[in-house]
Amino acid sequence: MRRPKLEVADVFHRHGADWRRANAGHVSLDQLQVMSAIEQCRSATLGGHVERCEDCGHSRIAYNSCRNRHCPKCQGAAAEDWLAAREADLLPVGYFHVVFTLPVGIAPIAYQNKAVVYDLLFRTAAETLLTIAADPKHLGARIGATAVLHSWGSTMTHHPHVHMIVPGGGISLDGTRWVRCEPDFLLPVRVLSRLFRRLFLAALADAHAAGRLAFFGEIEDLRRRKAFDAHLAPLKRKKWFVYAKPPFAGPEAVLAYLARYTHRVAISNSRLVALDERGVTFRYKDYRRNGQARYRTMTLSADEFIRRFLLHVLPKGFHRIRHYGLLASAGCKANIARARELMAAPVAPVDPPAVHDTADPHAATDHRPPCPCCGGRMIIVEVFARHGAPRGPPSSGPGIGS
Repeated sequence: MRRPKLEVADVFHRHGADWRRANAGHVSLDQLQVMSAIEQCRSATLGGHVERCEDCGHSRIAYNSCRNRHCPKCQGAAAEDWLAAREADLLPVGYFHVVFTLPVGIAPIAYQNKAVVYDLLFRTAAETLLTIAADPKHLGARIGATAVLHSWGSTMTHHPHVHMIVPGGGISLDGTRWVRCEPDFLLPVRVLSRLFRRLFLAALADAHAAGRLAFFGEIEDLRRRKAFDAHLAPLKRKKWFVYAKPPFAGPEAVLAYLARYTHRVAISNSRLVALDERGVTFRYKDYRRNGQARYRTMTLSADEFIRRFLLHVLPKGFHRIRHYGLLASAGCKANIARARELMAAPVAPVDPPAVHDTADPHAATDHRPPCPCCGGRMIIVEVFARHGAPRGPPSSGPGIGS
């Protein structure tokens, strides 16, 4: 597996210690732990194992992954496992991509209250979608959705929104038939936007009244209810952004699309261009432009790059992928079976779960790359612990990450 020329870990290795000293007392424990995990990922610090090709005998050292959900190196394998588990739940219908975005005025409140406000974003977006879909004036059916939280824009600024992948139809309210939506239309976005705005602002006001929100620094005055209400007042008249893309071509396209969104982090290593005395240069999309002009590069100081990256560290235990309606965990299997029955669709085959070669939670699994010499299967022949080393050097080949 070829290592990218530049990684977020390289920025942390070169500038992380100075950044931590300069920001001491203003960095959360969660953010410090994410930095440490990324710095240690696929290094001897986490231990590893020796792999050997069954065919040609080529050996190599593979260091363990940190498995942190914010690490750019660890999300590819995690996405593959997650998508394999979702494949059997796909229905033979078009799928729509709907995006619910919080306005700029909410972003500072969201950053200081991630667990509360991001949860409200999930819940009110899902309630909006399910409510309008169930309305007989629209679809008149119970639908399902998979929602994924993203808190960043293309340049890593704070931009909280949820991506929702929605089957194009649902089970009728009396449970007797499958109701298909129009081929290129799911639900009216203006209606979705208005209900989402009302539900979210009401829920946020309730959270404030219950003392569940904290305010510091520039927005400290919002602790006072009068100031808080005055801050929200203009947002009640503003148009909230809800966007629905045309449906995908089929289940395979849905999986490919989901793979791009479910386990994405604030910036991927592949977008990094340079790390030098000017700072960190990376590629981004400018959505105000069209065509090739949309693809641009930006250079940030190393300090600002690290600050922006850490804006998007989630609280421990917070679930950034959630399922609603027909796809909610409790009844998902039964609902999918019922939907297939109503559509008279065949049941999708389910592959058995992948078997792990070792009980070590950090060790490589079936995602190990093949032998670079002959393409053969690599097997683990030795495991070594954290801060350890293999008993003897591998016969050939550079070390890689697990």
